[in-house]
Amino acid sequence: MLKTPYYLIDKSKLLRNLEIIARVREESGAKSLLALKCFATWGVFDLMQAYMDGTTSSSLNEVKLGKQKFSGETHAYSVAYADDEIEEVLAHSDKIIFNSISQLQRFSEVSAHQTRGLRVNPGVSSSNFTLADPARPHSRLGEHDPEKIADVLDQVSGFMFHNNCENASFERFDELLQVIETRFGHLLEKVSWVSLGGGIHFTGEDYPLERFCQRLKAFAECYAVQVYLEPGEAAITHSTSLEVTVLDLLNNNKNLAIVDSSIEAHMPDLLIYRESAKLKPNRGNYAYQVCGTSCLAGDIFGEFQFEKPLQIGDRLSFQDAAGYTMVKKSWFNGVRMPSIAVRQLDGRIELVKSFDYDDFVQALS
Repeated sequence: MLKTPYYLIDKSKLLRNLEIIARVREESGAKSLLALKCFATWGVFDLMQAYMDGTTSSSLNEVKLGKQKFSGETHAYSVAYADDEIEEVLAHSDKIIFNSISQLQRFSEVSAHQTRGLRVNPGVSSSNFTLADPARPHSRLGEHDPEKIADVLDQVSGFMFHNNCENASFERFDELLQVIETRFGHLLEKVSWVSLGGGIHFTGEDYPLERFCQRLKAFAECYAVQVYLEPGEAAITHSTSLEVTVLDLLNNNKNLAIVDSSIEAHMPDLLIYRESAKLKPNRGNYAYQVCGTSCLAGDIFGEFQFEKPLQIGDRLSFQDAAGYTMVKKSWFNGVRMPSIAVRQLDGRIELVKSFDYDDFVQALS
């Protein structure tokens, strides 16, 4: 039995998402690129690259990882490229997407022989959380003025829109796409490819895939463009758990269980977005607040129900723990870093990465 804590990626569950992604490509013609900002655990790229068309990135490091570890296309995007990294970005990418006209013009000469795109901000999104809303007031994410964009059309061959955030509604996706068509349709007719970004939960239960594929295909045919999707969560949802062990039990007018992990260090989005972890079956007559082992007072996974009292040494399994975890984990408090394990398609569990004190030391000065 592996020592906790560790992330356990189940390839059979991952495969379910990948098969849906492949179906969307077959029925709509849209290509899918893995968004490395969400998930970059290259130990399972061998499976993912057989069903996806490449990767999209947010930094030089992600560009290089996509180029070196994932077959297919490598799209480079960054909010801003630095002068000393642009040539390496270009060397490791097939397409480069600039966030602003200023950056496009700044690097126009060095990128002249590269396929170039521009991020466009349509001013609407599906996000209800300002922190994650790309269309928030005064957003720095993309150009929004159609007239200014028209002036540089001769320098780009495509656009990237990213205004879906945790959007599980096809109707809302359709509404947002209609806004894009209304505001930028005359510009879409003059490019050859369009990325619609990520945040579209089309691999979720009961998502109307047929309607989704028809809409993508109609959009592509209307403007004669190759459509790209950039699934992050959609590619890895429900594929991974965070396995932990109960270290201590307390009661402070509530039963408390301390585990050998931390949301601050290992699942930071729970803290950022004020969400609880997912723990199944979460039923029974015994309630516990499950807490992390860091010194942060609010390091709490959530409150859960159990069928029998917890004991020190019990193992718990937090579900849906792939997205924005392994790419965001930190050494806060020096808490033991979770290992990474993979359940292969034949059922074998393989430890693919572990961390120790030397990794902690080397991450610092």
